[in-house]
Amino acid sequence: MERTRIVIVGGGFAGVECARRLTRRLDSAEADITLVTPAGYSLYLPLLPQVAAGMLTPQSVAVSLRRVLRGTQVLPGGAIGIDTKAKNCVVRMTTGEIVDVPYDYLVLTPGSVTRTFDIPGLEDHARGMKTLAEAAYLRDHMITQLDLAAHSLDAEERAARLRFVVVGGGYAGTETAASLQRLTAAACRRYPRLDPSQVKWHLVDIAPKLMPELGDDLGFKALTMLRRRGIEVSLGVSVAEVTAESVTFTDGRKLPCHTLIWTAGVAASPLISTFEAEKVRGRLAVTPTLEVPGAPGVFAVGDAAAVPDLASGEGAICPPTAQHATRQGKAVADNVIAAMRDGSLRPYRHRDLGLVVDLGGTDAVSKPLGIELAGLPAQAVARGYHISALRTNVAKVRVLTNWTLHAIAGDDFVRIGFFAQRPANLRAFEYTDAYQTPEEVRERTNRSSVVGGPFGFR
Repeated sequence: MERTRIVIVGGGFAGVECARRLTRRLDSAEADITLVTPAGYSLYLPLLPQVAAGMLTPQSVAVSLRRVLRGTQVLPGGAIGIDTKAKNCVVRMTTGEIVDVPYDYLVLTPGSVTRTFDIPGLEDHARGMKTLAEAAYLRDHMITQLDLAAHSLDAEERAARLRFVVVGGGYAGTETAASLQRLTAAACRRYPRLDPSQVKWHLVDIAPKLMPELGDDLGFKALTMLRRRGIEVSLGVSVAEVTAESVTFTDGRKLPCHTLIWTAGVAASPLISTFEAEKVRGRLAVTPTLEVPGAPGVFAVGDAAAVPDLASGEGAICPPTAQHATRQGKAVADNVIAAMRDGSLRPYRHRDLGLVVDLGGTDAVSKPLGIELAGLPAQAVARGYHISALRTNVAKVRVLTNWTLHAIAGDDFVRIGFFAQRPANLRAFEYTDAYQTPEEVRERTNRSSVVGGPFGFR
């Protein structure tokens, strides 16, 4: 009996949870399960700012797929096109080779990419915080600015290198600004020639409130914590222009600056635009049972899918959070199995359990199950949640060990040497220009007959 071919695109929260559940609940003789992802690890994204700040090592938030997916074939590449009629997934391998991967069932969990706008100089001079490599690079860049400022005899250059701007007042931007501000504050004690008062941090967001999902009270407490630590927060403001040495805001201010960190939201993976299907706010429309209408055998979950939020009322869609992605991954696996066995598919339903925001030290705000917490209790909840959410005991031990060592011994502020001679731009770590158009995908399918094989390569 020929095994069913299940292809999962994306190695994030949803994709990995889907693969884990499928391998546990399906017999090896029933299906060939392939996970398409360019990296050999699953990234625990919420702790990425702490990697940039040196509190955690990169390995502690990167869970090896070989460790957690022993019954799944991991294909090192990225999907760049989908032909839903021919049931073919076009994959660009990490070597650059393009191959066809046929499927019987396709689960799309390609995630998201950094959302940008048509701002002069943004993509050339901004840095992102979306990938593990970006976090490691940003740490190098920050320490480099401190090194150069400490040895500069030019007061204007020193001021520019010691000014850091974070754009985006959501969870990612706020935690990034808070974590990296603690990095520079601690580092200045190791630089006798640097005056800590010269280090300037700015957090800007076009929204009128900081992290509005937290509510007015907790949002105000988080704002107070940031300002108490010397971070200037500007709301209702965005960026008008970026150069290598300055940032101009929409309120007319022009600040000398060598570091702009862009965390102003995310957009669905460009893969979604490679095939014709209904979109909702840029995300792929799916039914409550996580199926893509008009595409037999295709399911979609995670950041790139507009999953109806049945727990929040009619018309709502699930926010792109790790909490929803993890549970959607399990739900879609169950529905794929039900579809294989001619069973009934179940609609996805999950009520959000709350939010946690770690601002470093004893600064934190949390809202577990609707209960508002701030300070040390909120920090305990935030870190407890992160530990429980990590997929393996090895990852849990690594993170706990890193937190303990950092609290006791501090940071050595060592640079690795990423892009030492050439600075990396915003798109250096995110591949957003390699995707095929729907016409190119159809033309490729028409030119060749897709065949099977261990991965279904052609």
